[in-house]
Amino acid sequence: MHRSLAAVLTAAQDGGMRTKRYRPNVAAILQRRDGFVLIGQRSDFPGSWQFPQGGIDEGESPEEALHREVFEEVGIAAEAYRVSARSGPHRYDFPAGPDRRGFDGQEQIYFLCSWRGAPAPDLGGTCGEFSALRWVELPDFPLHLAPPMKREVYRTVLEQIFAR
Repeated sequence: MHRSLAAVLTAAQDGGMRTKRYRPNVAAILQRRDGFVLIGQRSDFPGSWQFPQGGIDEGESPEEALHREVFEEVGIAAEAYRVSARSGPHRYDFPAGPDRRGFDGQEQIYFLCSWRGAPAPDLGGTCGEFSALRWVELPDFPLHLAPPMKREVYRTVLEQIFAR
């Protein structure tokens, strides 16, 4: 069981304040051979674009969570890509404070996944977290359109993975 990233992840706080809890999470940077990466527009925040991502379920490895989340969110089976790099964990806090489950933010492992040229993703059979998908070149990556709480993590991850 992969409990080192479990819900009990904490950040030390001074003065006896409660410790922060971070939800273990994975994110996929799916990249085609021409260098374009896949991003999705969030259904709940139109105009906000991000990489496919999601939580690591109890007893699930980060790699298992990656494959499940990519399939659930963008309808792409694990056979359509291969993991070529990873970065993290990286943390960010939720701007409105703890969510309904008591998590203050997320701790994410980012996976760079090389696209194998399989059929294009289709949102028809997905969970509905994205309303649109598009491939973008890294120099044109719309970092300003990423959710504000994730921008610094995205900047760091893209620099680490792509040595921008």
